[in-house]
Amino acid sequence: MPELPEVEAARRALAENTIGKKIIKAIVADDSKVIDGVSPKDFEAALVGKTIVAVHRKGKNMWIQLDSPPIPSFQFGMAGAVYIKGVVVTKYKRSAVKDTDEWPSKYSKLFVELADGMEFSFTDKRRFAKVRLLDNVICETVLQPVSVPPISELGPDALMEPMTEDDLSNSLRKKNIGIKALLLDQSFISGIGNWMADEVLYQARIHPQQTASSLSKESCATLLKCINEVTEKALEVGADSSQFPDDWIFHSREKKPGKAFVDGKKIDFIKAGGRTTAYVPELQKLSGNQAVKETGKRSKRTTGGNGGGVDESGSEDEPAEPKVTKGRKIGGASKSSKKKPSASVKDSGGDEGDDASSKRKRGAKKPPTKSKPKGGKTGEAEQRQTRGKGAAAKRKHKEVDDNLSNSGENGTEDGEEDA
Repeated sequence: MPELPEVEAARRALAENTIGKKIIKAIVADDSKVIDGVSPKDFEAALVGKTIVAVHRKGKNMWIQLDSPPIPSFQFGMAGAVYIKGVVVTKYKRSAVKDTDEWPSKYSKLFVELADGMEFSFTDKRRFAKVRLLDNVICETVLQPVSVPPISELGPDALMEPMTEDDLSNSLRKKNIGIKALLLDQSFISGIGNWMADEVLYQARIHPQQTASSLSKESCATLLKCINEVTEKALEVGADSSQFPDDWIFHSREKKPGKAFVDGKKIDFIKAGGRTTAYVPELQKLSGNQAVKETGKRSKRTTGGNGGGVDESGSEDEPAEPKVTKGRKIGGASKSSKKKPSASVKDSGGDEGDDASSKRKRGAKKPPTKSKPKGGKTGEAEQRQTRGKGAAAKRKHKEVDDNLSNSGENGTEDGEEDA
């Protein structure tokens, strides 16, 4: 993601190659997600015929000063980049364009041709950038930004408007939030993004979640020193990340957890300021009350971990016991009611004593919602119906058939034939 060093490298390249030249052609992409608040046609008309006077930057925003307003501004987002035909601007990660690539790129959002034949393009592959036309320009000096959002809402630029030690210390004393979250707040200090914040805090040996107001004056001084050093070092190599110092956490911050190390020390990943954060626990430790609280949490996690294991196994056993008990009650009754009546029908040929006993057991155990029994149970139900009082005529007829069945094999055959 382009941050202060990458955007500054783009600004310097544009300033070196475009100032004093007239725009003779502009092509603006029909992409309302990136081209914010103006139609491509109106945007192009606002640029053609104008002369580039200066190129400015504040934080991660850049704008091109023309000889009359409005002016184009660029918020780089996740993958915004400036390319100048025939000029190496920068090779920062995710935005490098090879010489063999099409020109302008299919990801171009604004293409400009100058009177001397020079061409440049602002591209954004991921479409998180914002390209705008801004009015009300106040650009008498490089440090003076336009007076409209989003630039007017930015805090002091980390490079162009560095804080003093006292300024930073006094400001941090009022901020009761994590230090990384504060560094990412562009209204507090502009230009620092995720990778810069991780690098600065690693170099300063400050835990990313350390509350800003709890930092000592010495820590504040170290933090300011590291902000300046990381910014300057990145700009020395034109924001080319492959040339960043070998001992920077930058080179390992995107490796998989457990495989990320810097100077032989393990890198861990946490959430800080809403962003994935790389830090070295061995070197970046919480201090003061936060250290005490963290120690207490670890102790609870250790105790809770063992206790949790017991609780977890218990929680597995507790629901299991009712299930087993319930299974025995329902399953046992079901098996009993199935086996005994079946034996009564098949083995005794309708023995009344066994059938009565079986009936009593079934009456006690059989739930009212149980579906009608199948197979041999149907015969039992019919036998019980023939012995009941006030049975219907059909059941009486069945009782006669059952009596004939009990009288002997020949009688049964005759009865079946008569029927």
